[in-house]
Amino acid sequence: MGNCCSDSRAGQAVGTGAGETGGGGGAEANDAVDYFFKGQGSYGLYSQIEDQLNAIFEALEGMAIHAVVNGTSLSLSATNLRDRDVFSKSDPMAVVYAKRRNGKLEELGRTEVLLNSLDPVWVAKISVTYLFEVVQSLVFQVYDIDSDFHNVPVKTLKLEDQQFLGQATCVLSEIVTKSPRSFTVKLEPAEKGTDSKILGQLNVQAEECISSKTAVELILRCSNLENKDLLSKSDPFLLISKIAEGGASVPICKTEVKKNDLNPTWKPVILNLQQIGSKASTNLVFFILNVYDNPLTIECYDFNSNGKHSLIGKMRKSLADLERLHNGHAGENFFLPSTDGHNKVLKGQMFVEKFHESVQHSFLDYIAGGCELNFMVAIDFTASNGNPRLPDSLHYIDHNGRPNAYQRAILEVGEVLQFYDTDKRFPAFGFGARPIDGPVSHCFNLSGSREHAEVDGIDGIMFSYESALRNVSLAGPTLFGPIINKAAQTATQSLTSDKQKYFVLLIITDGVITDLQETKDAIVKASDLPLSILIVGVGGADFKEMEILDADKGERLESSSGRVATRDIVQFVPFRDVQSGEISIIQSLLAELPAQFLSYMRVRNILPLGVNGRN
Repeated sequence: MGNCCSDSRAGQAVGTGAGETGGGGGAEANDAVDYFFKGQGSYGLYSQIEDQLNAIFEALEGMAIHAVVNGTSLSLSATNLRDRDVFSKSDPMAVVYAKRRNGKLEELGRTEVLLNSLDPVWVAKISVTYLFEVVQSLVFQVYDIDSDFHNVPVKTLKLEDQQFLGQATCVLSEIVTKSPRSFTVKLEPAEKGTDSKILGQLNVQAEECISSKTAVELILRCSNLENKDLLSKSDPFLLISKIAEGGASVPICKTEVKKNDLNPTWKPVILNLQQIGSKASTNLVFFILNVYDNPLTIECYDFNSNGKHSLIGKMRKSLADLERLHNGHAGENFFLPSTDGHNKVLKGQMFVEKFHESVQHSFLDYIAGGCELNFMVAIDFTASNGNPRLPDSLHYIDHNGRPNAYQRAILEVGEVLQFYDTDKRFPAFGFGARPIDGPVSHCFNLSGSREHAEVDGIDGIMFSYESALRNVSLAGPTLFGPIINKAAQTATQSLTSDKQKYFVLLIITDGVITDLQETKDAIVKASDLPLSILIVGVGGADFKEMEILDADKGERLESSSGRVATRDIVQFVPFRDVQSGEISIIQSLLAELPAQFLSYMRVRNILPLGVNGRN
């Protein structure tokens, strides 16, 4: 917000920029910022904004530096901002918020203030942790900063003292799925309908940080494991989980099962920093200063074919800890948790035989290159769900608008995946029902069409689901084989297309499947295809067979002919386990999907479109 004596140099940042650096750390801060800008290809920028470097460094330092390491940085610019000053142009600053599910705004960061500019291009970048499994709503607000506050660090500015220029909202997925990860949105008044004037546009450019593309290859070995079996030795495997907000564990990686072995060495496993966060280190200078160790839970289980695996021991270690174990050729003892708080330390140890970092193409590289995730849904219409007309049925449609478990699963999974499918036309199927005057079908189109399974958007799935409930009779049995084979057929047909596509099949079911071996055969066959299968179990049935299909806590599936699945493509979650917990069904169900996607692409040496001449 200028006045008649305002600096006339349009677009120049004010001297204090985003903050002030105290003490004697200015030189180190400047070096780190210069390193950062040079890493972005901005050579010579240091000399141009020498007076602002300390300020920008402090601003970025306050913007959740740990998010930069395994996330995305946002660069902001605007055009045609409203001029609120009389004798000069506005002095704009942008503020970025994350909008939580409860509607509350959490500030992520602020840009510097640019003087006399209606078309600002801000230098300071805003750090955001990209989470595939969550819909991350962002709010951008732009203010004209009064000249009386130009010498005040931006992070201490009281926004109510500044003039509001407009705001915009979008979802982070909308930005990262656009090519070239750039999204433009109109600025709106704080309350719609209160200002009819054009407020300008905001452009958001997303850049994935180098550490998001960093993968760590581990070879893990154990010694002196406890024997859990009577007539043979334990069949151990490791399950590695990240610690989500609230303290709950989300599985991200597992080893194969080693038969009859108390001193196993497993095949290499690959952990992606985007999934788990970064190891604490200073070797990347600016990016990972002050980053805390992100803990991982490593559990060793004795495999049991009934799905009830016995815990041998566990430990909690960060990537930094694992690297130290490798460098020191040291082992770490497992422990067994105790209800009295005194964990029992075991003689069994884990060693890190290999710890190797490498930069690879990330999930977002493929998405930005034009690869689509095609969402498909299959709904269980078997009679065990209960009469849909009665309130105790899992298919009961509440006239007050409260969604049932099937509707919730569709909405919560669909709202994440819809951003990765450009046409937003989703194949929707049902199984286990008898259409009017027809035999029981184990794969029918919810649309009612014999030829076309696709419906328009998530709303189309919801409408078709409710319509099907009125037009079919619930029957049985529960068969997954036909549905998985249908999805596999669609994925197979895509292999001849010039477009990159990866398919995600969501199956929502209430009961025990009766074609377990046929389902295993279908999954093993589909493991060679660009396909992942997400299964949600609703109701109170025994889902132990679903746990067998999900290889998170066991060995890979084997078909009736003895063929082993080339990769794990199934993720299962019982709806009742997460609906009242800290982790939403989205996080539990979708956490492994990017890794499954990358495992398919990397094993087949498929590069993102546009890389090395790929079209």
